[in-house]
Amino acid sequence: MAAIALFCVVGAVGIGPCSEGENEAAPPPKPQPTAQAADKTTQTSVDGAPTTTPTAGPPTAARAPGTAARAPGIEPTLAPLDTLLKTPRPRPLSPGARLEDERNTIDVFEAAASATVYVTQKRIVRDLNMRPLEQTTGSGTGFLWDDAGHVVTNYHVIDTGRSAGAYAVTLYNQRTYDAVFVGGEPNRDIAVLKIDAPKEELTPIQVEDGDARIDVGQKTIAIGNPFGLDHTLTTGVVSAKGREVVGYGGITIRDMIQTDASINPGNSGGPLLDSSGRLIGMNTMIMSKTGSSAGIGFAVPVTTIRRIVPQLIEHGKIERAGIGITFLDDSVAARAGVKGVIITGVMRGSPAAAAGLLALRQTRDGRIVLGDILVGIDESTVENYDDLYNALERYKAGDSVSLKIRRGKTTLSLPIKLTAID
Repeated sequence: MAAIALFCVVGAVGIGPCSEGENEAAPPPKPQPTAQAADKTTQTSVDGAPTTTPTAGPPTAARAPGTAARAPGIEPTLAPLDTLLKTPRPRPLSPGARLEDERNTIDVFEAAASATVYVTQKRIVRDLNMRPLEQTTGSGTGFLWDDAGHVVTNYHVIDTGRSAGAYAVTLYNQRTYDAVFVGGEPNRDIAVLKIDAPKEELTPIQVEDGDARIDVGQKTIAIGNPFGLDHTLTTGVVSAKGREVVGYGGITIRDMIQTDASINPGNSGGPLLDSSGRLIGMNTMIMSKTGSSAGIGFAVPVTTIRRIVPQLIEHGKIERAGIGITFLDDSVAARAGVKGVIITGVMRGSPAAAAGLLALRQTRDGRIVLGDILVGIDESTVENYDDLYNALERYKAGDSVSLKIRRGKTTLSLPIKLTAID
């Protein structure tokens, strides 16, 4: 059987229809009627009505016996060619008519667009004459968290401007305000800026409740500034949830939302909304071989945002719980074939010291003696620092946990009380 091919015809007025068929020779064109056969003469009947009578044509075939004779003066007619080639058009909608989904999308945009902002990094550079010039070095999206002027965005959107730069935030009304850095958590790719703007110009985003369900297949709406095109809306669905993706800080961000809503460079830090206009995530990264949207985007879940942002606003950093240890780099442990966190130091007065944890040490003759290896916290398995970080993130200082360590060939469970660490 011949191979199936898809053909597109490009005409003078645009792209024609695509057809799918076999790679075979096209059938010969049908013969067209001759000018002689088409020639007709209009006459007038005795009652004044016009009649059409053929003046010339092919010989009339003899009528078979028993067949009805065609009424004189009546000829079969064909629809005009331009009518046959016209593309059918649907009936126009009544004024104001829209699909329910369209109305919902419009309503969500009108409600949330004013809470979405355009974030830019600025840097002072000098031209050849050493004159200072302000230059935009990066841009992204953010959203208003409250009417105090706090703006939430991705950490990677503002990170390069922290050393020698400044920030600007453009609101929906196109007014631009200088912004200051409040705090950030690179391991979760979340940062907070602050602008000094009148409260009447600030519309905070609606945040989804902590117990609200997010289901695969539900509608998603992304608003952002891809390629500098401010307040661009795209729609899609929740393609998957619970994704684990290595974030900007090199630590795996868990429970991320995957969506097929188009996310491009410049969308980072923008809100991902549900059909009620509430925040369910923050657009963060895409999976693509070209750098543009391929229908696979990821958003930091709203549960993580709700937990971290208040801490950044209050303290400028997140409060982390720990046990007071130092550990060997994961790459070294992997080369040694060790699964777990190898303890290299125990801080004096820490919960780890109180629990009697043993650190890696070197003997007088230069031999390295392995100490305790942290392999679990409560029900969480720990194979590296990434696992340890994510396991401790669920707790706060003062919580008690069961620490699982491997000492030699023995696995021990030790109760320990977590403390606050920097």
